[in-house]
Amino acid sequence: MKPLPYGAPITLDQARAVTAAAEAEAAAHDWPMVIAIVGSGGQLVMLHALDQAQHGSVPVAQGKAETAVNFRRPSKLFEDAVASGGLGLRLLGMHNLLPLDGGLPLIADGCVIGAIGVSGMQSTQDAQVAAAGAAALAGEPAPATTRRGSRAPGAGR
Repeated sequence: MKPLPYGAPITLDQARAVTAAAEAEAAAHDWPMVIAIVGSGGQLVMLHALDQAQHGSVPVAQGKAETAVNFRRPSKLFEDAVASGGLGLRLLGMHNLLPLDGGLPLIADGCVIGAIGVSGMQSTQDAQVAAAGAAALAGEPAPATTRRGSRAPGAGR
């Protein structure tokens, strides 16, 4: 299958919408995250660090976003390849990718216009926040979330 083509870079308004949705997801869980948005050329468009986000998450979020846009696929694919061992371990010798979940290409009109990278918690939680941001660009409803300590609808019945 042929990868999606690159398109014009994400606009600032689109980046703001993606970041706002990702921030809302992180805030719903009280997760101190760093959210990076890069354009289709891999250049930083927006960097947003929530209160108390760890400093080390800044380059990690950027690296996840750059990986997702440069290879036009989720960074989790590289994490899975490394985890499988064998030939997948070759990826650790590459300097232009970060094999951690939490980076997703951003798609508009069938083209990759940028990517989101998120860091600050476990990589599955980073990916959850990134997915909420990507969904906002696609016009999809955000994934259902619950506040930490609250019950999901129907829980405990």
